[in-house]
Amino acid sequence: MTILNALARRAVLAAGATLIASASAMAAYPERPVTLVVTYPPGGTVDVVARLIGPKLAEKLGQSVVIENRGGAGGMIGGAAVARAKPDGYTLMLDASNHAQNPALHSKMQFDTLADFAPVSLLLRVPNVLVVTPSAPINSVAELIKAGQDKSKPVYFASAGPGSAQHLAGELFNLLAHTHLEHVAYKGGGPAMVDVMAGQVPVMFASMGSAWQHVKNGKLRAVAVGGGQRSPAAPDLPTLAESGVPGYESYEWNAVFAPAGTPPEILDQVSKALAEVLKDPAIAASLAGIGAETIGSTPADLDTFRRAEIAKWQKVVKEANLKLD
Repeated sequence: MTILNALARRAVLAAGATLIASASAMAAYPERPVTLVVTYPPGGTVDVVARLIGPKLAEKLGQSVVIENRGGAGGMIGGAAVARAKPDGYTLMLDASNHAQNPALHSKMQFDTLADFAPVSLLLRVPNVLVVTPSAPINSVAELIKAGQDKSKPVYFASAGPGSAQHLAGELFNLLAHTHLEHVAYKGGGPAMVDVMAGQVPVMFASMGSAWQHVKNGKLRAVAVGGGQRSPAAPDLPTLAESGVPGYESYEWNAVFAPAGTPPEILDQVSKALAEVLKDPAIAASLAGIGAETIGSTPADLDTFRRAEIAKWQKVVKEANLKLD
């Protein structure tokens, strides 16, 4: 054997050993607890979803899943922490719709939404629902459009704050229905909904998850749902699109991401585990109770979805001339 052949043989053996070691290490994932960073405070819908799926995800992965709340700035505080985390699969992030809306609203961010996060799985979508004060003279989308086009009598809508999902859902309505509904910002979705129920502000494009209990007890009246299809939780409630606002779709969604650079094998493993978790009958029933459509997508499908969402909200923000900084 020539020296050249011997060197080549050693290189092949070394490469093979490296691949075997890498595969062995990958197969062992996870070897310690996984941290799931929730980008919103405890008690909100995102936190509830995290604590619902966390124990089952731990079962599927064979390791504990530690829920860590890092709320603030519309998800950007938690996002910045995850963007800086080691891309080894031991830090994951559960984020919401603002993940795709913040890039349009903020010119200065501590991370690049597309470049700094690897998609794992789109967990669920909850449609927004157009709700009104029961005493308001608005019983249909057509009546809201007519009232919203009359500049002499302003119609107000409430939201959880500037740039919130509810705010942008209302601005999307204005753009597509050619109305002039005026925004009233609150410090949180809870206070906003309380004032709508009390009649202080007549309209809100609320998350079905938080509004539906109030619809059922008569404190709010649902006019239409914001999803692309009618919700199984309210099959008799028409969509905004079929009620005179073609093309209207607005959801609040939850998805899991990892730091960019996380090995694809780990992303796939976690994605498949999450898909299995969402098929659990008890979890599916709990999520259906808040009007959620469970999905459990692949990383590739989540990437396609988030890019479409980013483009959509950039257009809405630009046309509505909105900026938060």
